[in-house]
Amino acid sequence: MTITRRGLGAGALAVFAARAATAQTTWPNRAVRIVVPYTPGGVSDITARLIADPLSTAWGQPVPVENRAGADGVIGTEVVARSPADGYTLGLVSVGHPVNAAFYRLPFDTMRDFTFVTQTTSTPLVLCAARDFAPNTAAELVDYAKRNPGVTFAGTGGVVRLAPVLFAQRTGITLEYVPYRGSTQAHPDLMANRVNIMFDTVPAALPHIQSGALKALATTGAQRSAQLPDVPTIGEAFLPGFEASTWGMIIAPANLPAPVLAKLNTDIRAALQNPTVIDRHKTLGASIVSNTPDEMRAFVQAELDKWGAAARAADIRPQ
Repeated sequence: MTITRRGLGAGALAVFAARAATAQTTWPNRAVRIVVPYTPGGVSDITARLIADPLSTAWGQPVPVENRAGADGVIGTEVVARSPADGYTLGLVSVGHPVNAAFYRLPFDTMRDFTFVTQTTSTPLVLCAARDFAPNTAAELVDYAKRNPGVTFAGTGGVVRLAPVLFAQRTGITLEYVPYRGSTQAHPDLMANRVNIMFDTVPAALPHIQSGALKALATTGAQRSAQLPDVPTIGEAFLPGFEASTWGMIIAPANLPAPVLAKLNTDIRAALQNPTVIDRHKTLGASIVSNTPDEMRAFVQAELDKWGAAARAADIRPQ
């Protein structure tokens, strides 16, 4: 019996089409897990747990959330990359996904090894300082730094480390990096003006801003923060286009079947519009954001390029 190449190709296409149709009609027929590569209690973990309930209702299947923390999210993200591309393992990662490529030699490819489903949230950073630090705005900070070399910033890794680097590059100033393990460790020195500024997450810095121990010079989102409505963004104040937010997104292993991806995108975006989900994120200073898989992929590539360039200009190399 002779099998022609044309016949073989047609047969392969038929098998693929049958599998896609099966996936579309039967998925999900068991639990769909969401891997969160961070410790419980953060925005990514909270988002995953909030959307799990409406997704479980919509799918008629359990949606367990599994925390697999370690190595700034790399361990849990690798779990997603190495899982079958069948829609039963998802991940909820943050801006650390593209940022980590600037710091680490990763066991996966940031773009190639994943299917990008949708963004979930966006949370701006706040440029803050001690109340007795002279500048009161981002523009005043630039002028001050040009006249007073040696302005220091607290960094804790990831986008909190790279946002001031990007800011310095785009304004032509020099800032000196002072490393901290986390915001909790940095805040006492920041409030005492032993370190001058910090680009911190709004939820972490907000209590100290509200108490008056810290002051907010600017925020870094595309729009003003709902929790700091009187504080201008850096972009609107004097540096158009500047944005350095934290954000979340749903990922899956690469080569997810198109019907499953379409259903995931539709159902997760619907879950994100649940009033309970929206209200809870407002208290965290996060805005709900959703988009198409193609838009998400383009966004991640742009973030990868932006933060990679900032890191290289600061002579930060993957370790």
